[in-house]
Amino acid sequence: MTSGLWELVLKGVWVTIQLLVLSALLATAVSFVVGIARTHRLWIVRFLAGFYTEVFRGTSALVMIFWVFFVLPPAFGWQLVPLWAGTLALGLTYGAYGSEIVRGALNAVDPAQKEGGIALSFTPWQRMKLILLPQAVPEMIPPFSNLLIELLKGTALVSIMGMGDLAFSGNLVRLALQESAEIYTYILLIYFVIAFLLTRIMRGLEKKLKAGVGKRPERKVVVPEPVGGGVS
Repeated sequence: MTSGLWELVLKGVWVTIQLLVLSALLATAVSFVVGIARTHRLWIVRFLAGFYTEVFRGTSALVMIFWVFFVLPPAFGWQLVPLWAGTLALGLTYGAYGSEIVRGALNAVDPAQKEGGIALSFTPWQRMKLILLPQAVPEMIPPFSNLLIELLKGTALVSIMGMGDLAFSGNLVRLALQESAEIYTYILLIYFVIAFLLTRIMRGLEKKLKAGVGKRPERKVVVPEPVGGGVS
């Protein structure tokens, strides 16, 4: 490829990274707010959080992008730029999946820990901040890592809006060179490299958080066999 075409691909990589970071931040915020709400003592809060989760988990991310970009703006008399439309659609959709991760991790904390907080007269927010979240967050990292990779792949959906992400730029280069196999192989490799780097970052974050709460990765203990057989 010529330098101009490579420059187009690199611009697409930069747009994809921007979209990934922004939508991941939104999805993380939604995950914690909705996930914590699903453990609330009031049934109406749990119901509303559960309703949101079921709606966005049961809706296609592609259709949600269409709806946010083409349907929502006329209803309110304004137009979202593709970057913010993609961020909103992907962040809300993947945030619904993330809320289940948060809810599950919070419910997995030993009930004795919660009872200890009550015995110490902690408020619900203090129990959440000082007891539940420090223990639950490290357990959220592996499934959040998988969700982040899925979000990375989901960013390719924004190309339907004409947004110059990696998938859209790669298709333009393919049309210019008429070389589908070569160009799409490059695109696959770029997605793989980004995903691999994200996995390593999340794995390092998991180790750091687990070390902060006194946990270490489990190690298999090998018991050596006795030498020389049994005792005669």
